[in-house]
Amino acid sequence: MDTGGIVTGLRELLGAQLVAYLGRVSNTRSVREWADGSRVPGADVVQRLRTSFYVAGILSERERATIVQAWFQGMNPELGDKSPVALLRGEPLVVVGPIVVAAARSFIAHG
Repeated sequence: MDTGGIVTGLRELLGAQLVAYLGRVSNTRSVREWADGSRVPGADVVQRLRTSFYVAGILSERERATIVQAWFQGMNPELGDKSPVALLRGEPLVVVGPIVVAAARSFIAHG
């Protein structure tokens, strides 16, 4: 899937403000521009958005969008009581990506 499709999907599941936060931008205009292809985020941001989209997909197979949003923003004991969105935004993706994916799978499996 291309970047525009990923951003559009994330925006539908998480909302534009949360996608902007994940993408390290201060406004939702950038998110809209990424979605329509008039602007391209940097490679690091694309990878963070791609990983977030993958995680959101895992969760949305069984949960409503409001639950997915809450899961991304809430403190998670499997993540050291940090929110998935904070980790995905601020930590090295090679380290936190697999951990967040595992936490999402655990949530779906065990609630």
